[in-house]
Amino acid sequence: MKEFIIKDTDEGLRLDKQLLKILNKAGSGFIYKMLRKKNITLNGKKALGSEHLKAGDVIRIYLSEDTFEKFSGSGILKSDINARFKDISDWIIFEDDNIMLINKPAGVLSQKAKDTDFSLNEMCLFHMIDNNELNEEKLKLFTPSICNRLDRNTSGLIIFGKTYSAASVLGEALRLRTIKKYYLCIVKGQVSTPGLINGYLIKNETENKVTVKNEFVNGSQKVSLSYKPLKGSLKYTLLEVDLITGKSHQIRALMAYKGHPLLADPKYGDKILNKELIKEYGVEQQLLHSFRLVMPKDLQGGMKDLKEREFIADTPWYFEPFMKQMNIIYNGEGLCRHGTAGDFGDQRLKT
Repeated sequence: MKEFIIKDTDEGLRLDKQLLKILNKAGSGFIYKMLRKKNITLNGKKALGSEHLKAGDVIRIYLSEDTFEKFSGSGILKSDINARFKDISDWIIFEDDNIMLINKPAGVLSQKAKDTDFSLNEMCLFHMIDNNELNEEKLKLFTPSICNRLDRNTSGLIIFGKTYSAASVLGEALRLRTIKKYYLCIVKGQVSTPGLINGYLIKNETENKVTVKNEFVNGSQKVSLSYKPLKGSLKYTLLEVDLITGKSHQIRALMAYKGHPLLADPKYGDKILNKELIKEYGVEQQLLHSFRLVMPKDLQGGMKDLKEREFIADTPWYFEPFMKQMNIIYNGEGLCRHGTAGDFGDQRLKT
């Protein structure tokens, strides 16, 4: 017999969903059969599977050791992926019992696209394991994961939900866009006034690239963003971007559509300029960084201390030469390090 006691951080998940995590190699048919036969009980009683779990609830699974091993096992600790563990301590800008906020470097996948990938998500899991916050038994109840994604070559803030309740609450806040996320990008040309860009994106799955249309066509998705210039030179402008919608490649495609492509963007950028940037600065990824995140004001429970908190992620090294050209003082520690939104213009953007 195996016994699992539900913690307050795992409240709210349906019993059948929890069982599919514990017995993750079994199908739902097997789970419901075991429930009907009372081989799986909840608090010592027969259960349907639709019950929503509470802290202190006890799940007991009456299966032979061989059968349990056959249908369980996350594999995260047993996999040879462990050999590729990456210490992310220097990337973490905030951590508590519920979440981690990570400043993801460009070149790192947010989540794996195929089984052989090793992404930030796995790195965060191993960080928890290394700090004795996670083990095989806990993984059978809930697998922590990132809540938002960034493109591989976009850097910046990623939210990692360490508990079921945190992942659920923040996932919903991201869906409703009550978590505010702001980006920095450096674009070609002079942008002197704030603006709003609306359009429709059509994605080419084969090329993993989108095309912007100015009116709806079949299969297109409406997108929108606002931007404001922070500083500029004769050749480049540093923009702060607020996403009104959230679609893949949205900032990159819309700014190129507007006539101000991101510097070093291999898909939507100016190809001649990009070659010059690679030769002169060694920059091969778009200058796009998710730099500021503002938490919602209605967070409750264990996350109430995060209400309306702002977090700033340092800009990558390859922003520095372009900021210098715009007479921005850059101290090498990162733009707005430990700053807030109100400090942005004063702390690092000085002429």
